[in-house]
Amino acid sequence: MESDHEIKNENRHEEAPENGLKGLKHWRQDMFAGFIIALVSVPLSLGIALASGAPPICGITSEIIAGLIFPILGGAYVTVSGPAAGLAPVLFSSITALGHGNMDVGYRLVLGVIMFAGLTQLVLTYFKAAKFSYLFPKSAIHGMLAAIGLLIIAKQIPNFIGHKYHAHEFFSIIFETPSHILHLNPYVLAISSICLALLFILPKVRIPLVRHVPPHLIVVLVGIALGQLFHLSPSCLVEIPANPLEHGLVFPDFSGLFKDMTLVPTIVLSVLALTFVDGCESLATIHAVDQIDPYKRKSDPHRTLFAMGVSNICSSLIGGLTIIPGIIKSTTCIVAGGRTAWANFYNAIFLITFLLLFNNLISLIPIAALSAVLVHIGYKLAGPHKWQQVAAFGMEQMAVFATTVLVTVCSDLLIGIASGILVKVGILLFYALKCDCRRSHDPLQFLRNALDCLVSLFKSPVAAVSNDGEAGEVIFDGPITCFNNLNVRATIDPLLKSCKTVKLVLSPEVGIVDHSSTSYLMLLEKDSGVNGLAKVSVEGLEQLCCRTSDSQSLHYRVSTAV
Repeated sequence: MESDHEIKNENRHEEAPENGLKGLKHWRQDMFAGFIIALVSVPLSLGIALASGAPPICGITSEIIAGLIFPILGGAYVTVSGPAAGLAPVLFSSITALGHGNMDVGYRLVLGVIMFAGLTQLVLTYFKAAKFSYLFPKSAIHGMLAAIGLLIIAKQIPNFIGHKYHAHEFFSIIFETPSHILHLNPYVLAISSICLALLFILPKVRIPLVRHVPPHLIVVLVGIALGQLFHLSPSCLVEIPANPLEHGLVFPDFSGLFKDMTLVPTIVLSVLALTFVDGCESLATIHAVDQIDPYKRKSDPHRTLFAMGVSNICSSLIGGLTIIPGIIKSTTCIVAGGRTAWANFYNAIFLITFLLLFNNLISLIPIAALSAVLVHIGYKLAGPHKWQQVAAFGMEQMAVFATTVLVTVCSDLLIGIASGILVKVGILLFYALKCDCRRSHDPLQFLRNALDCLVSLFKSPVAAVSNDGEAGEVIFDGPITCFNNLNVRATIDPLLKSCKTVKLVLSPEVGIVDHSSTSYLMLLEKDSGVNGLAKVSVEGLEQLCCRTSDSQSLHYRVSTAV
């Protein structure tokens, strides 16, 4: 599909589309994109609600709320928000814990938790907390997403084979699977397997007509056809209220939320987990979407976090799930020619239309087809290609990644991220000591040196800054890591806006530039001069040893002992 924006983007003199009222003049492109997004949103939203242990209708409800609010408040351009698979495991665990196994009760209780998470996001926005996401190692964040992918796949095995499980935890589900093989539903397994195969095959098909139709829509239509052919029972189909406006709205059970005080720790942990994952994935997604935006516009992370907070509060009050920017729908928006955040609004309008006019058709979608969609998403998050990508940056990154994945699937997301960060600190400390020219056989002196190296990982590495109005220069004299990234960005960002050129100089005292910081510096060089920002050059990085053949890997300097 040759999109309008691809042609017009060739004209360098064309102004980038803006959000707000000015963006309404692009209604033709955004409306078409909104329609295509809506076709993708239906199976995704239903599947995410299913994976969260909530009624399927609330997935679409969430998407509609996001579409109505995000264009007005959102700080992103072609990013499309709604329920996301990344939060499904957290929601499922919260619903199960709060309801003591009763999913209906837990669902009403978790709506209150979602509202508290939204309020927390608003507070964090006030303190400009979006910037703190830069402190987390990239490998740990990728590990968190990979763990989420594995959890999604595991929790979909019962729906994939058409047989209920007693287990809810990752390894328990895996170990319980062999005992259910003989009791699987062959028709359900056939539908889920065919749909999953189509999701892998369709993107590779070169037939123009097939390539222009969203694969998720084809999968849903094939699933409906197979469901009717196999005469699946209603229990194997999506359950949608006959009158969504009357029976599809559910209100939070605030009274029940604090009736049992033993639930307070679960509530607190759920709010923290939802806020953390929502914030990290939201900011990572808008950054990724900015990279593929044809107009190279930059999103406002603080405004986006604020929009997510308001959206989550509104969503929870009518029975919706957590809202977060989604990479699949955002990519669909760009490919379909969407230009502004108003594509979210048109997506919501089309979803409302689908619910009112095609409610009966949606009720024919097999759960197996949605399960295939979720397994495919899980594979995208945690497949072998993700492990290979991390391994390409060095085994130390793989250690952080694998630790985060393993601990997360064994415990929870917060502990998993904390474990990954600890491993990252240990690895950087190892290289800091390796770069340190001081050598001592005295254990006490060694501990002092180790403590100095540890502290240096968190200290600002900025030694000097100069700015004559035209050219800016920043000199670094210490380790540049994700843990001191806020200081680095706080120094560089003003120069990008006030100068024409910015030189970043790594002095001989810089012993380490970790993977996250190397990626950041290289991205500055790549995007330099875009949207009126200064042209950036980095000097001194080439003098450090690179851990792998990939230039974004950890860089370190080998010092000679004295």
